[in-house]
Amino acid sequence: MVGSNFGIIYHNSAGGASSHGQSSGGGGGGDRDRTTPSSHLSDFMSQLEDYTPLIPDAVTSHYLNMGGFQSDDKRIVRLISLAAQKYMSDIIDDALQHSKARTHMQTTNTPGGSKAKDRKFTLTMEDLQPALADYGINVRKVDYSQ
Repeated sequence: MVGSNFGIIYHNSAGGASSHGQSSGGGGGGDRDRTTPSSHLSDFMSQLEDYTPLIPDAVTSHYLNMGGFQSDDKRIVRLISLAAQKYMSDIIDDALQHSKARTHMQTTNTPGGSKAKDRKFTLTMEDLQPALADYGINVRKVDYSQ
């Protein structure tokens, strides 16, 4: 999901679709093919009505209500869900990079180690802790001796 726009497609005024929100530069269309930032925002907000994020609206609304925020506009709730989804996606991607770096170091130090292509990755606290620390979230393992 990193680097994607979560399936939201922008339409330029020439009728073509673009996944990055900019019209194609060929053909000398000039300013008549460009759209204003406010039209991009209104297009994006209207597309949020049809988009279903991974985090359900009820879950997002519940946590927003717990935080003292209430909105009847489902587009706002979905926008916050989309932001949370992106945030979690970035953290998980960073944890994957930590895992790849850790396993690369283990396979280079171990003779006859398996290749990285054959490896399936599992999200562990060992990889998640440094990824969360990059975002200012400190996580510790629970002390089981109590």
